[in-house]
Amino acid sequence: MTLHLHLAEATAGPPRPLTPAQVATLATVPELVTMTPTAGGRWRLAGRQRVGTVRLGHNDGAIELRIQPKLPVRRLLGLLGDNDHIWQHRQITAATDDLLVPALATVFTRAAERVLRRGVLHGYVYREDALTVVRGRIRTSAQLSRRMGLPTAIEVAYDDYLADIPENQILLGAIELVQTLPGVADTTIALLRHLSGRLVGVVPVRPGAPLPRWRPTRLNERYVPALKLAELILSGASLQQEGSQAIKIDGFILNMAQIFERFLTRQLATGLSPHSLRCVAQQGHPLDQQRRVLFQPDILIYRDGRPVVIVDAKYRTLDGAPPTGHLFQLISYCTALGLTEGHLVYASGTPSAQPYRIKNSDISVHAHVLDLSQKPADLVVATASLADRLAACSGGPDMATVPLPGTDEVDS
Repeated sequence: MTLHLHLAEATAGPPRPLTPAQVATLATVPELVTMTPTAGGRWRLAGRQRVGTVRLGHNDGAIELRIQPKLPVRRLLGLLGDNDHIWQHRQITAATDDLLVPALATVFTRAAERVLRRGVLHGYVYREDALTVVRGRIRTSAQLSRRMGLPTAIEVAYDDYLADIPENQILLGAIELVQTLPGVADTTIALLRHLSGRLVGVVPVRPGAPLPRWRPTRLNERYVPALKLAELILSGASLQQEGSQAIKIDGFILNMAQIFERFLTRQLATGLSPHSLRCVAQQGHPLDQQRRVLFQPDILIYRDGRPVVIVDAKYRTLDGAPPTGHLFQLISYCTALGLTEGHLVYASGTPSAQPYRIKNSDISVHAHVLDLSQKPADLVVATASLADRLAACSGGPDMATVPLPGTDEVDS
């Protein structure tokens, strides 16, 4: 019998009994849940910074684990992309308002349906084949080496105009995956089956497999919103452990720390563009002079091709001063890059007096709190104000320092 576990993100629940098989199942996903033994053979479970629903184990160890986000689902969906029309409230039914997976399935299904309603996108795909008739150009070297010059088959290369292109492969992969996710409504599954029937001849991307490359163009412009959702869904069907390959899971999981970092990067890129500044996310840099150790700052801000400010996104609550480890991390980044300004951005809480001027150095570390529970419009204003503060610290034209709406920061 399957055990249904409902946990809250980054929150411990009351102790509960677990069988040895169930404990063994949960031990395979330390990225999702922590387990602490308590008195009486019970276990206290706590969700980590990942949310979603996943099926684990089998037989006596079978578990369906649901981890609910701290944020309302509507607010969480708003962090996932820049296309606000995708997340309009009317697209989510009341029955799925508080459930992440069904809500996301509904939004994606309707986005895919709007795309395919206007027809399936086709494109030219390069092919090499052995045919009995000439098509395209003859591959002379292959014909002589493989066929000994005999006319039994002709080695040719040609461009074929068909639907089996990266855009449709990604879209179909997500369509097939969503049909298997726990909690998806029957009406949604029925519509997804209809949509998959439209993509005849397309080979879908499998969860955990590398996504084929595509780039936005005038021809696939209408596909872009649905493709972004499809890539999100496919990436949420695997767990990435440090130093290992992605592990396919039966379900859908979102990494909230990554969601926060990507949201912050997008918003800052928009807010800093008028200041002639650009953002680069997760760019590798050497930490030591021998270039043996690399580090990847969350966000690096450039002016005229030179890094000027570093930003580290922390999806956690800040109470008082930042943890020493967070300060050490940012100080080492600033030292390696020769920067004097580092910024920590937290998802909730109240920071203490700022900035932290590091002894025996020119480095100053600022801590900001960007409250994700704000209304979407207020959150956009807050991130724009944060971008203005970062621009003021970048060594460019003098700018007035203004408080961030919806944030707490005190300068010493």
